[in-house]
Amino acid sequence: MYHKPVPAEFLGTVRVLPNIPASLAGLEDLAYNLFWAWNPQARQLFSRIHHPTWIESDGNPVRFISSVRQADLDKAAKDPQVVQLYDTVMEQLNDYMANRDSWFRREHGNRTELQVAYFSAEYGLHESLPIYSGGLGVLAGDHLKSATDIGLPLIGVGLLYRQGYFIQRLDSQGHQIAEFKAMDWNNLPIRPAVDQRGDEVYVSVDLGSRRLHAKVWRVQVGRNPLYLLDADIDRNAPEDRKLTAQLYGGGEETRIQQEILLGVGGVRALRALDISPTVFHMNEGHSVFLGLERIREYMHEHGLPFNVAQEIVRSTTLFTTHTPVPAGNDAFAPQLMEKYFRNFWESIGMTRARFMSMGLDTSQEGGRFSLTILALNLAAMANGVSELHGHVSRGMWQHVWADVPGEENPIGHITNGIHSRTWLSLDMQELFDRHFDKDWREHIENAELWKQVDRIPDEELWSVRQKLRSDLAEFVGRRSAEQHLRFEESPHEIEEWAHILDPNALTIGFARRFATYKRATLIFRDRERLIRILHNPDRPVQIVFAGKAHPADKPGQELIRQLMEISRQPEYKGRIVFLENYDINIGRRLTSGVDVWLNNPRKPLEASGTSGMKVPLNGGINCSILDGWWLEAYRMNPLSGWALGDGVTYSDENRQDEADADTIYDILENEIAEAFYDRDEEGVPRQWIKRMRESMKTVCWQFSTNRMVEEYSEKYYLPGSNRNTLLAAGNGDRAKDNAEWKERIRGSWPAIRVNAFVDENSNGHRTLRVREKIDVVAEVYLGSIDPDDVDVAIYVAPTRQPDNPWVGIRGGSIPMRPDGRNDDGTYVYRGSLLEGDSGEYAYTVRVVPSHPDLVHPNEMGLIAWARPTE
Repeated sequence: MYHKPVPAEFLGTVRVLPNIPASLAGLEDLAYNLFWAWNPQARQLFSRIHHPTWIESDGNPVRFISSVRQADLDKAAKDPQVVQLYDTVMEQLNDYMANRDSWFRREHGNRTELQVAYFSAEYGLHESLPIYSGGLGVLAGDHLKSATDIGLPLIGVGLLYRQGYFIQRLDSQGHQIAEFKAMDWNNLPIRPAVDQRGDEVYVSVDLGSRRLHAKVWRVQVGRNPLYLLDADIDRNAPEDRKLTAQLYGGGEETRIQQEILLGVGGVRALRALDISPTVFHMNEGHSVFLGLERIREYMHEHGLPFNVAQEIVRSTTLFTTHTPVPAGNDAFAPQLMEKYFRNFWESIGMTRARFMSMGLDTSQEGGRFSLTILALNLAAMANGVSELHGHVSRGMWQHVWADVPGEENPIGHITNGIHSRTWLSLDMQELFDRHFDKDWREHIENAELWKQVDRIPDEELWSVRQKLRSDLAEFVGRRSAEQHLRFEESPHEIEEWAHILDPNALTIGFARRFATYKRATLIFRDRERLIRILHNPDRPVQIVFAGKAHPADKPGQELIRQLMEISRQPEYKGRIVFLENYDINIGRRLTSGVDVWLNNPRKPLEASGTSGMKVPLNGGINCSILDGWWLEAYRMNPLSGWALGDGVTYSDENRQDEADADTIYDILENEIAEAFYDRDEEGVPRQWIKRMRESMKTVCWQFSTNRMVEEYSEKYYLPGSNRNTLLAAGNGDRAKDNAEWKERIRGSWPAIRVNAFVDENSNGHRTLRVREKIDVVAEVYLGSIDPDDVDVAIYVAPTRQPDNPWVGIRGGSIPMRPDGRNDDGTYVYRGSLLEGDSGEYAYTVRVVPSHPDLVHPNEMGLIAWARPTE
């Protein structure tokens, strides 16, 4: 047979898409809205149209549409059941997009001016769009999903990484291999962003002496858009096109360039799209340069001086910090900052010294420019991501407000959450459909809803848990077999890996970023004892591990290698499994299938953690160090899971590890396994299910991103938007007044003198009874400052350090009332110290600035303390 030769070169390629039948006309619109990522019926629709193509598409509807055969699509369009399901899903989507009834509309429907711009370096929305590395990105994705669910007008801004984060492959020795693969953007739920005229949007930023261009793409997340900037376009030089190739790739130069594109380019993208946010939210410091770009805008386009522009920007910007150790915060050498920002400070008439003072970290050797300090100077609103992390952050950054007691500086906290509908398994959703109120999905953050868990019979709840564990065992077996097939193991060995887990055994999950502080191998500290626990013939235990280490983190990669080596040893095989390439899909499988989620970081280095929040949704239970979010959950209800550690913190890390490992063994052996295998005559573990219910009723409502975003809205977004309206009106007249007031107060503050003493008619003894009082008098010299511009108060604080070493002493203020003026010009203030509890307290008098437009009483960092007077 004669074959024509293949051409040496083709003229090009063409992408042929199927014609969408009329009965499925909206299928493409559905595919390009990530609404399907948390709507199980939408995913079922694509599966019902043609299941084999859906499986091959890895759950990606856009890829499905480009892959499905025309004949299969036409056949499905004539199937009444498929069409009925399609109509149901499209009705759900249309109702959702109409936003007729949402939390924001009900609670704040009159606040039509609010528009939040949310900036993040990564977003974890679905595994098919891998522009995330781990918890920070998944949190950002869940933040966007809950914002659209509650009807909050929020726009996401980020970068489009052509290769995403790395694909993790392990060799036969367990060494991590980082693979980068360019994604096929034709098959992703992403489209070019267009402006009001329908033209595609491009922006440019200066990178030192050269200009970088970027195309803007749009991802539709329910009602709200996410805009992503892409440098891989023809307008750029070949090297510059690589800038957005990889998430967290390259060195410091790449990092600062990406962050300039994110912050400066992100603001310019919003302007090109004719979007004018009233509040800007920086999710970590990666996007901090947005504040500089906004200042430049106000100065160049509105003619405002720097201090006025900064006043508007600070008052309308929120910064969320996620990192509990100084070394984890981005900081650059001053020389690098000068290379990229000299043009900026010269363009606004600022000196180098003034610019550097906004971010220079003088508390560290070498004086690097800290993006976190810059963020705290450009955002009057700041928060940590759990209660404990708020304490840690206030202590860590106390030097930014050197005169302010650490616990009273402006960093607050909002505890993280998860987007429940993303992480709730289909089996559990169907169970809730049978027993919860019909509209339960609309009230996930409501504590009363989760009391309905008690309506579910034990047998049904346990049956679902059994199925979810069995599904996980099948998934782990399939993935393990694929993994070890690549190692060229024998067919017998591959078959063993395919059935590596026992679907009926107590299953523990440990999956997260493999940083050393998370102590992934802690449970192997006493191997003999662990082996006895794993292989107990009556109460077997199996543990599934997963996680990536950053390509530059060699110690983290060594932990992975050790786990892989352990999993292949005869005494651990079948009881310890490591799954490679941890992503959202694996995370969803694990958090729905495991019985117990193990978390043992070195306290207090877990800022929040969110993976454990997903487990109770599916009936799993947490066993964790009392750090991050779990400290709050366990304090709410100790029956909701298990706390690791004996409550003592050791300075010796080796001793700490030994104590924590012993606690894990004790709880696992004597409490967890015992309760799990304690079955009645019907084979149901009644006590275990009781704890499952407590876990669900405690965790599922409180640690939802719906609750979290509602809290952000009322604590930060709405007040920030109010300030935007007030300060920006009349070309910033009120901001000018505020900036002038602050300058005047700062200039006059050093002249303040405060003398304080106990009133001669008061009980001045050192020992009092509860509710007895001490009358205190203060004489305050204010110089040129008006008394209306200050608050004078008695400051009282316990002398005993809190039991928690990461929580600083928090004082309280008792306002003092003005009582005339002395001949020497000092103002007199009086107040009473009335302590409501026993203990030893120190007290004094302090003066702080007071103005109705201050975002936080201590934001200026100015305090005048009393000098004792005999």
